[in-house]
Amino acid sequence: NPRPPHDQGTSPMNMPPTLSNQNGVKRKVHTKKKKKGFITANVAGTKYEIVRIVIEEMIFHKARDDDEMANLIWNDSSVQHEKIAELRNYQRINHFPGMGEICRKDCLARNMAKMIKSQPQEYSFIPKTWIFPAECTQFQNYVKELKRKRKQKTFIVKPANGAMGHGISLIRNYEKLPVQDHFIVQEYLDKPFLMEGYKFDLRFYILVTSCDPLRVFLYNDGLVRMGTEKYHTPNESNLNQLYMHLTNYSVNKHNENFERDETVDKGSKRSIGWFTEFLRTNDYDVAKFWGDVSELVVKTLIVAEPHVLHAYRMCRPGQPPGSASICFEVLGFDIILDRKLKPWLLEINRAPSFGTDQKIDYDVKKGVLINTLKLLNIRASDKRRNLAQQKAEAQRRLYGQGSMRKLTAGSSEWERQRHLLERRREELKERLAQVRKQVSRDEHEKRHLGNYRRIYPPDDKLLLEKYESLLSAAFQTFLAGRAASLQKEMNNPLKRMKACT
Repeated sequence: NPRPPHDQGTSPMNMPPTLSNQNGVKRKVHTKKKKKGFITANVAGTKYEIVRIVIEEMIFHKARDDDEMANLIWNDSSVQHEKIAELRNYQRINHFPGMGEICRKDCLARNMAKMIKSQPQEYSFIPKTWIFPAECTQFQNYVKELKRKRKQKTFIVKPANGAMGHGISLIRNYEKLPVQDHFIVQEYLDKPFLMEGYKFDLRFYILVTSCDPLRVFLYNDGLVRMGTEKYHTPNESNLNQLYMHLTNYSVNKHNENFERDETVDKGSKRSIGWFTEFLRTNDYDVAKFWGDVSELVVKTLIVAEPHVLHAYRMCRPGQPPGSASICFEVLGFDIILDRKLKPWLLEINRAPSFGTDQKIDYDVKKGVLINTLKLLNIRASDKRRNLAQQKAEAQRRLYGQGSMRKLTAGSSEWERQRHLLERRREELKERLAQVRKQVSRDEHEKRHLGNYRRIYPPDDKLLLEKYESLLSAAFQTFLAGRAASLQKEMNNPLKRMKACT
């Protein structure tokens, strides 16, 4: 029979340790328990239940909705720069400032156009794009040239900041375009790679853990989202058949032909894991496919990097390079393949849906979230350490700059030499601490990659050199024509970043 609760302390195993004093009287020894901290997560800003499920599985404590001091803050939408500026060094928030420069369709088009002008060979993975109304004349000239060559093309029209397939249409009659409205026009890829006769796109999940230096991870799974009408090359009679031409889940789920089949090789939504096996079985070069996707992702983030780095440093001034980033971001890259299996970038979502309408959504998205939080290395001790550092820093400010003595006009040569040596010793100590942090971070990453692969910086030295050359070009493009003060403030950021990789 189980003992009543008040008897549980009488077991020899549970007896508190005792000591005898000189008189033989036993006394209790009070063993001081180490206070164990816990990680708090504020998930008030998300509507997705899967985020809360993962937080519980990671044994994070759900913070109050108004708790601004939580270790982790998760928001569905992007956050104000002021919010990022106010966060403590131990905190993590799931958005970078400045990422809208590749996540808004018009901004992506504008920034890509600049890089295409600078590096045309490397940036041939985005369809020709025009931003209306600003580039209306250039588009009309392009159409005139097509007519002169007796060619006709199909174009896709998208709202500049739209999502989920809203407001998208296909056109072949260019005169019908409204000239004043704000939207983008893209050449339509009319020879896509087909699956069972259907057009499809791929949703890849990308994790950016730092922008200073840049660190990027690609998740090894994702979603294959298929159209729900068999594909035919666009013509005047089928332009309005959006279930054929658009692959957006939010569009196709309304079609009666949408298949919610939960077996891996059937249905209108499948996994990229399954697709990889499909490629392997049909003798396609799987390694090249993943390599091409990785390059597309890294090159796109290289375009964003100067904007993100500048915005981040504006929010977190004085933070030394290589220090832990308070921001991270899970991005949804939407990619389509042409019939030669070349990936083309459609768009990037900085608030990818974590809805779980089907089992495949649940499995893939839960994997993304768990692997992300493990890779981030959020620790309960970070908060205590940060508060202790703040206290020490306040005392240093109050009582002077530590052991370093200040030089005066009358200081002797010996005192000057000693001061120089002390300063060098402090710099070396700081550099050594940074190196230790980097080694610790690299070791943690290697142990906790899970289903991610690191794609920047890559292990391949030649590829890294190419990326660094593109980064340099991206910074030159970003700084061109900007104020000299900004150019000085950025101060060759690539050089600083290389020191931290």
